[in-house]
Amino acid sequence: MDRPATARRGQVESAIVDALGERSIVLVGLMGAGKSSLGKRLAARLAIPFVDADTAIEQAAGMTIPEIFDRHGEADFRAGERRVIARLLGEGPQVLATGGGAFMSEETRERIRAFGISVWLKADLDILMRRVRKRGDRPLLRTDDPEGTMRRLMDTRHPVYAEADITVVSGEVPHEVMVESLVSALAGHLLAETH
Repeated sequence: MDRPATARRGQVESAIVDALGERSIVLVGLMGAGKSSLGKRLAARLAIPFVDADTAIEQAAGMTIPEIFDRHGEADFRAGERRVIARLLGEGPQVLATGGGAFMSEETRERIRAFGISVWLKADLDILMRRVRKRGDRPLLRTDDPEGTMRRLMDTRHPVYAEADITVVSGEVPHEVMVESLVSALAGHLLAETH
């Protein structure tokens, strides 16, 4: 890549981080949308920390998310998730990947509006299913019909995810291409705020 293009990219990233201030970039969307894998790369590109809310929840609870679901149920997990995300939002700027159900909480959405910029990574059913089948640690998909469950989650969650500040379609393209799309969308949104 030629040097001027690299220098320009650095200016865009700096402008995004400056416009963020203390806010976090909060990635929302269904399991398999790429929140963690893209979040890590976006954070590296912006030279700010990456935090995975699910990992932070597991650390706080001293057990895995499937164990929390099994021992305490989803309601208890969601209460812990709200507390952890509220704490993490006070630690920006950062890229924060949230679990698929986190944005469904009105309290969490309000906190994200106050302390973050929400980005919905929107992906088609077939892409989500191809990605989540690779991992067996999805408590909500431990059903006889994982695809039907995912379809129902899409029906109930998509209208709420649509409240996010920015929507970026997560497709089957290289990570670098997706990160470029995220940077462009963030620049368009954040830099428009300042003018």
